[in-house]
Amino acid sequence: MNNDFATIRDLIMHYIEIDDLEWEGCKAMFTMQHIKKKEIIVSKGEVCRGIYFVVKGLLRIYFIDHNDDEKTFHFSLENTFATDYQSFLKAIPADFYIQALENTTVVQITYETLQLLYCNLRQGEKLGRLIAEDYFFLMNDKIRAFYTQTPLDRYNSMNTAFPKIRTRVPQHYIASYLNISPVHLSRLKRGVEK
Repeated sequence: MNNDFATIRDLIMHYIEIDDLEWEGCKAMFTMQHIKKKEIIVSKGEVCRGIYFVVKGLLRIYFIDHNDDEKTFHFSLENTFATDYQSFLKAIPADFYIQALENTTVVQITYETLQLLYCNLRQGEKLGRLIAEDYFFLMNDKIRAFYTQTPLDRYNSMNTAFPKIRTRVPQHYIASYLNISPVHLSRLKRGVEK
């Protein structure tokens, strides 16, 4: 358990400096959650109640399109976070689902906890701003990739961003993430592996 919290401290320190006293104060505010494989922790239409920092495991963020097909938007691996940020900040119904693809351990930060971190950490506001910027960059990069990159470019970018993802995630989720068919994904992989 202490190692799990050490991981979240390292992740926070990626964004801001936090001393031992501040850490002890904010650690008590965090909630550790163990999520079973295939469990959905946020559903479309519910308010997203947390930012979920992945300590161990893998989360998938997805939505259902107009054809009732699941479209994978993002994967959150260890030392990254998952949320429906608009739902989280505005307390409005979520557009996305968040599902565990493996047995996953997360540290959940609620909206109320985030407000306390803003007030109680010297660089709390900076932490919130940098998390929001990361979320913006993630959204921006995803949208730009669809309009400017070929499927092969997206495949190569995915492998760079998510090392070993192909061994952890079913192929149909990867195809969905790349916005291509599973058949197209098989052809891409054959071409790359030659």
